[in-house]
Amino acid sequence: MEAIDLRSDTVTKPTPAMREAMAKAAVGDDVYLDDPTVNQLQEMAAARLGKQAGLFVPSGTMGNLAGILSHCNRGDEVIMGQHSHTFLHEGGGISTFGGIHSCQIKEQSDGSLALDDIEAVIRNPQDDHEPVTRLIEIENTHNACGGVCLPPEYIRRLADFAHERGLIVHMDGARVFNSAIAQGIDVKELTEPVDSVTFCLSKGLAAPVGSVLCGSNEFIKKARKIRKHLGGGMRQVGILAAAGIVALDSMVDRLAEDHARAIRLATGLKTISAIKLDPGSPATNMIFFSLANTVSLTTEQIETKMKEHGVLISASGPRRIRLVTHLWIDDAGVDATIAAFQDILK
Repeated sequence: MEAIDLRSDTVTKPTPAMREAMAKAAVGDDVYLDDPTVNQLQEMAAARLGKQAGLFVPSGTMGNLAGILSHCNRGDEVIMGQHSHTFLHEGGGISTFGGIHSCQIKEQSDGSLALDDIEAVIRNPQDDHEPVTRLIEIENTHNACGGVCLPPEYIRRLADFAHERGLIVHMDGARVFNSAIAQGIDVKELTEPVDSVTFCLSKGLAAPVGSVLCGSNEFIKKARKIRKHLGGGMRQVGILAAAGIVALDSMVDRLAEDHARAIRLATGLKTISAIKLDPGSPATNMIFFSLANTVSLTTEQIETKMKEHGVLISASGPRRIRLVTHLWIDDAGVDATIAAFQDILK
């Protein structure tokens, strides 16, 4: 029997409709701009997010990297959260490949960056001792802050604040459709105020590969060149883009099912005294909890025991666990997970 895999929504597999679309996809050489399926996906993604153009990239990491490298020059500085994915989990690529400095500030409990905190770290461009502040990066949903959503009012306020100071805003929107669905709004309300945004097709939307970077025509033209420098210039990649089209067509609204199952799972876990759910968890499809002091097992030992019960989980700290619902987690899987935790932590 296949394991119940709650490690991440990156473990999703393409649906039968995606596999059929991939098999039948019209293709061309995307480096020559003549893959019709890629072009369709890029136009579709840009329209959904309220941007002029899009660029299909192999991963969200490359999307964020190409975006920031397109906006910034060597020696510029980017303000971002200290728990942001770009700072923690993208290999320091903006520094490695772009010579770009990062300034990390503490996120608020809702995943936002306080405008006063941003104001306090904006550099003086006239001071030869300091790098030039160029860009603010935000993350929506914010993974390490609990899968929380940034609301449109905050994003508009942040964008106005940044633009008044000549700064650019890039959104790491890997799960931005989760944010929109959870808030019951059109995703454009979250993305139109920012200058650029990357979103993933290969997480909750369940496509096998890829992300799309969206922004202005001029920005995407520059990002395409940088994508080539990073090794992301692909050829008959319409085979992959076809799955992304199916994802945008049919997988966005059903994210609400993942959120509902996360609530179902959290409700069951609350009955286990050894588990201490984070306040407000789950905000979307992620559940974060800590182990009570009475638990002698380590998270690594719990991982092993859960695997013996047919459930895959991932520790996010010495006493902390994250569970992520997605397309391939059904109600039976949720109930089996609750039962496994009850047995192990009884």
